[in-house]
Amino acid sequence: MTARAATAAEPTAPVTGRLSFLDRYLAAWILFAMATGLLLGRLVPDLGNVLAGVTVTGVSLPIALGLLVMMFPVLAKVRYDRLDTVTRDRRLLGTSLVLNWVLGPALMFALAWIFLPDLPEYRTGLIIVGLARCIAMVIIWNDLACGDRESAAVLVALNSVFQVVAFAALGWFYLSVLPGRLGLEQAALDVSVWEIARSVLIFLGIPLLAGFLTRRIGEKARGRTWYETKLIPRISPFALYGLLFTIVVLFALQGDAITSKPFDVARIALPLLAYFTLMWAGSMALGGLVGLGYPKATTLAFTAAGNNFELAIAVAIATFGATSGQALAGVVGPLIEVPVLIGLVYVALAARRYFPRTAPAADPEGSARA
Repeated sequence: MTARAATAAEPTAPVTGRLSFLDRYLAAWILFAMATGLLLGRLVPDLGNVLAGVTVTGVSLPIALGLLVMMFPVLAKVRYDRLDTVTRDRRLLGTSLVLNWVLGPALMFALAWIFLPDLPEYRTGLIIVGLARCIAMVIIWNDLACGDRESAAVLVALNSVFQVVAFAALGWFYLSVLPGRLGLEQAALDVSVWEIARSVLIFLGIPLLAGFLTRRIGEKARGRTWYETKLIPRISPFALYGLLFTIVVLFALQGDAITSKPFDVARIALPLLAYFTLMWAGSMALGGLVGLGYPKATTLAFTAAGNNFELAIAVAIATFGATSGQALAGVVGPLIEVPVLIGLVYVALAARRYFPRTAPAADPEGSARA
């Protein structure tokens, strides 16, 4: 994040050698943050109650702050003057919509029933995770894998809009209508459009506006060269600091639930592992087949595989309670998603050599990507 990898036209240098020290050992930092959170949750009395004492749209305030800090630097890097070229790419937008809102929820529904036919609470929680499409951490994974930032911003915004209008309807379909048609029993989901919209506005709208204003004001005051070469390198590390802080708090909140039910966690983890792997690999391959090129194919893959676990956890807690199996399934989501997707960052960087080489687009003002 703090140093971008070389373009696809430079495949000979080792992948890890082009990453900063922080980025190079990110998998280790994340595992350390997860372990720290779990230990704190188990060892510090009432820490979970303190952290959960103040919430924003059903999400702990420390987690909310961590998410905002995490997303701001990446959104400050986005070249908003290039977004029009992304919105004209109907191939990318159409493929992303199908993957996110047709194949993604259907795949999670199928995996939940295949792996958890006898555990309805966990099954419902997984289906909710599958309905909550990415709007947060995926921006981090995409940036680490050298995906297209502008495309990621557009796809995340598109997912946010669809999330507001489609989440409740899809929840009703996958938790009530479809199981009934198939002769299966399932719990209903009661969540308002406003609850979803509020979550999207807070966790995406605030950092998006802050990132846009930072670039606009910074470039106007000091120029693009200063902005790209001086300011961006200074604020970039805070994205990973925010990510690690969020992970520590998240796992501190649920440390007892996770460590006290290891077998349940393992059963929930299996369909999640299958989901993230299938969605990412299938989307990456599809992006290559339709000729998107490495940066956009990578963005397509991560935006299709990632999920908005903040919304999923908030909905599960609000609908079924903080100690419910549905809430536990939501918490296990990032437990599996974080290490799997950071691993797929390295897979993506290694796979870059198999994509056609393309020269980087010329920048009329001579600025380089941070």
